[in-house]
Amino acid sequence: MNSDVIKLLPDSVANQIAAGEVIQRPASVIKELVENAVDAGATNIQIILKDAGRTLIQVVDDGCGMSPADARMAFERHATSKISDASDLFHLHTMGFRGEALPSVAAVAQIDLRTMRHGDSVGTRLLLSESKFESQEPCPCVPGTNLMVKNIFFHMPARRKFLKKDSVELNHILREFERLALVNTSIDFTLIHNDVTLHQFQRSTFKQRIGALFGKSLESHIAAIGTETSLVKISGFVGIPAYAKKRGAQQFFFVNGRNMRHPYFHKAVMSCYEHLISSDSQPSYFINFEVDPATIDVNIHPQKHEIKFEHEQAIWQILIAAIRESLGKIHAAGALDFDMADAPDIPLFNPDDSPETPKIDIDTEYDPFNIAPSPVPGFTRRESSANGGGGSHAASAYRPASDRQHPVHDWEKLYENFSRERDTTLAGVRSSAMNDAPEDPLPGQGLASSDNDTLFENESQQSAQSSCMQIGASYIATPSRSGLLLIDQNRAHIRIQYDRIIETLSSGASLTSQQVMFPESIDLSPAQNATLSSIEDLMPTLGFDISYLGDSTWAINGYPNFLGDANPAQALTDIIETASAEGDLPDRQEILKPLALSMARSSAIRRGSPLSATEMETIVADLFRASEPDHTPDGLPVIATVTLEDMASMLAKE
Repeated sequence: MNSDVIKLLPDSVANQIAAGEVIQRPASVIKELVENAVDAGATNIQIILKDAGRTLIQVVDDGCGMSPADARMAFERHATSKISDASDLFHLHTMGFRGEALPSVAAVAQIDLRTMRHGDSVGTRLLLSESKFESQEPCPCVPGTNLMVKNIFFHMPARRKFLKKDSVELNHILREFERLALVNTSIDFTLIHNDVTLHQFQRSTFKQRIGALFGKSLESHIAAIGTETSLVKISGFVGIPAYAKKRGAQQFFFVNGRNMRHPYFHKAVMSCYEHLISSDSQPSYFINFEVDPATIDVNIHPQKHEIKFEHEQAIWQILIAAIRESLGKIHAAGALDFDMADAPDIPLFNPDDSPETPKIDIDTEYDPFNIAPSPVPGFTRRESSANGGGGSHAASAYRPASDRQHPVHDWEKLYENFSRERDTTLAGVRSSAMNDAPEDPLPGQGLASSDNDTLFENESQQSAQSSCMQIGASYIATPSRSGLLLIDQNRAHIRIQYDRIIETLSSGASLTSQQVMFPESIDLSPAQNATLSSIEDLMPTLGFDISYLGDSTWAINGYPNFLGDANPAQALTDIIETASAEGDLPDRQEILKPLALSMARSSAIRRGSPLSATEMETIVADLFRASEPDHTPDGLPVIATVTLEDMASMLAKE
């Protein structure tokens, strides 16, 4: 009986196992092929896609090209020109080094490679399918490499089935393309999808490439950082605090020309913005690190996204100092950008020139107060007698025609049920709060239990509700038996709006849309356009009536009526950024939740907005009818309680 059970896997199986780590989706293929082109010294790279990479991923470069023997060898496992022994891992100056990318791609797709070296008169064409060599023959082609990856996962139905729809996969490709284009600013890039050019960049400065990718306006919203020490050279840009975003901030780290994720350095950046931005906002940043390759380890993640630094603590301190210096300059001198190409010319000062007095034409015949007002039904004009009744500067006012007899109070009937429900809710909330209060008053408290009760008994009798008070135009204070409730008005309204939206959507209904007379157009980046296309079918449910105008431009024909004075374009942009950040949510109801939260944030009352007594009472009543009044849907606290014990402690004699 043979007891040996360990066997050597065939190369085809080993390649598929490696491909599962390296190639997760079409965006992974693009990353590997573009990095190979960069290592080949390319100055122009074209990426051509069909069906978001399912049918075709083609990368064309003008790099050094390959000989026929190298072209064949490149698809063997662990075959590479980047390193020759283990010590080379600590002196890497290339993107690739493992020799796994091309074999992994060949294991999951069909390959058509055409390549020729500079100086050769003829190139070579190589065909592979499922890691199996099919043919190789000479062919005419231009110097460089043209590699076509066709029908990804064609022989792996399970893997192909788990690919998302084209708009989602294209969004992942665009995100990967952004990282590649940012780190390689000396290369011309072109991205074409289904015969439509999405991006076309000429080589440029780092700041210009940022503007080309994310909009020219971003160039004026970032500030340069730079420092150089014996350990690290740091350069790049950080966002101005005033333009921090609640979602969708662009955040990139690069080290030695390689994109990376580094939570520790991200924490360092965020610590610099403490007390400069709100806790739920994020700044944009684009930061380059240049270090000795021997002091980092890039070989700890299959896709090389995570990198370990030898001098991590020291670089943390240097990074913080560089960012704080830049933010300090902004705070002292303001965010001025003198590098704008279209900046106006400032003439030289001439001491002999005398300034001319500006001339202002005034129409002495015009009198804005001498205009007959439009008649208002049920109202009569009441003139002030200060200037003889009807002078040109007389203060005019309006009053009901019947106010000499008795005032009209019929409108109050509209609020009877509302007030009754509100008062009932408030009474229930306060009754619940009273049950948690101590039975006996604190020593020296000087306020009896019956006195506490009177704070709420006379509320319905007051013309101006006095049980709520606004503090700093941001917080609502209302008493309870246990002390004082402090309510964040913005977060409270987010909770209220979110529950209303979810209740409507859960019933299968759509949010009511308010049509606009003049549609508003909104220009999106290719990545945002792909995201919106992926959730376009959800927009009518959310109350948005949108139409595509072409060239990543959309028209907003209608928007949810509960947005009020909120900007519909900004609300739509927030929804796009939320959907992009959430990634792949397969269930329709699950993706509606973050979108509903985004809409609630856009329509909620802002901090710094003054509220009337009635508005405060309404918010408090609606909040305590909510499913979870203590927290926002994303877990932020809404209510803080200052207990009677806290008050007694604060006012106690020393």
